[in-house]
Amino acid sequence: MLGIRLQRHGETTLARQIYQRLREQMTEGRLRPGEALPSTRELSRQLAISRNTACEAYEMLQVEGFIESRPGAPTRVADGLLLDKPVSTVERSEQATCPAPPLLVDFRTGQPDLRRFPVHLWLQLMRQAAEALPREQWGYTGPEGLPGLRQEIAAWLGRSRGLGADPQNIFITAGATQALHLIADLLSVEGREILVEDPCHNGMLHVLQARGCQIRPLPVDEQGLQTERLPGGGVGAGAGAVYVTPSHQFPLGGILPASRRAALVRHAREQDLYLLEDDYDSEFRYSGAPVAPLCLMDAQRVIYIGTFSKILFPALRIGYVVLPPQLHEQWRRLRTHADVQNPPFEQAALAEYLRTRKLDRHVQRMRRLYGQRRQLLLQALAENFGRAWRPWGDAAGLHLALEFPGWNFDRSFAESAREQGIRLAPVEYYSIRKGSHADKLLLGYGHLEAEEIREGIRLLHGFMQEKGHKV
Repeated sequence: MLGIRLQRHGETTLARQIYQRLREQMTEGRLRPGEALPSTRELSRQLAISRNTACEAYEMLQVEGFIESRPGAPTRVADGLLLDKPVSTVERSEQATCPAPPLLVDFRTGQPDLRRFPVHLWLQLMRQAAEALPREQWGYTGPEGLPGLRQEIAAWLGRSRGLGADPQNIFITAGATQALHLIADLLSVEGREILVEDPCHNGMLHVLQARGCQIRPLPVDEQGLQTERLPGGGVGAGAGAVYVTPSHQFPLGGILPASRRAALVRHAREQDLYLLEDDYDSEFRYSGAPVAPLCLMDAQRVIYIGTFSKILFPALRIGYVVLPPQLHEQWRRLRTHADVQNPPFEQAALAEYLRTRKLDRHVQRMRRLYGQRRQLLLQALAENFGRAWRPWGDAAGLHLALEFPGWNFDRSFAESAREQGIRLAPVEYYSIRKGSHADKLLLGYGHLEAEEIREGIRLLHGFMQEKGHKV
């Protein structure tokens, strides 16, 4: 009766198994509303279990409202439990698209080389940080972040960017994405326009749209945001902020020149709005020092957003903002009601990694390595494609933007390439207004070894030849 089979040596108790089987039968309609169930005495006899186990199973069902029991009357199935028939495994697999073939080369962007990260050292720092952390910091430590980490980030920004940030203006976040979520709430931009670079990072765009922002795209050229396209109007004309990546525009790679930076700051002052400066990977510049932040021109109008995911590893969910003092109190309130704080252990480990200059040395090593890989990528492109392409942007970052005049790289091109085992991204994928950059591709290289780069470009060249163009 009831078709219940029990696993008598599993980790799930017998009572829980009976509860689960009966619940499934009720929601699937095999046990109908009002149908009588066996008594606990009869159920224990049928399943060769103790009566206490049967009573425990029925009690769980009764507490959750699956059964109804009255003194002197049989226990019955409650009304209103039937659910729609779930999609079977066979139906689901038939509906699903065919799995993509295995990757032969992965040119995805924004991926550091995790094989070169000093995992053993990091684990040592994590253990030491946890052991040394005062017990009061095992509780709620506040929305600002650990003071030691804020001080070390201020020192890091000073020696790597020339940015003299006050530690009191630095607030720790769970990465740049959370920073944008909080900033959107902080500036109360719901229903207001956010001026953004076009093309731009899709993840950032989705964050702002999810917060109810109206997006106004501004075109980008080889020098970054075209500030002459900034809208006019008086104070409060509608815009809530301007989002920019001035040190290494994503995805085209331009460095915003001083005249355009000054134009942005003037616009922010005239329109009484903030500039959101996303400095996502400027540590890795291969010709000269890292570019100075826009924040240096007006710390009262620029909210500077930084992250350690490209420097160290993406799973380390630690970023930060340098916030003008007039926004501190509201930030604390928003972060407290969001998730309070980052875990303290990673913060303490990162603070020590910074204090001992181990991060500086790691960045120097990776800058050399990524620079070599960029040169190798350019060489492989020249060997395979001749002069049928040209790079865009500064010699920096973990990806390269390439222009192939006469080509149209759309989503179908990327999908066809993926079917051949090549993962890449057309710039059009990041464009809000389509058509201006249809002849450009993005190739990430930071995570690829030399042979992977050479083989990847060879495969890309062969694929493009098969598409019917002479390259």
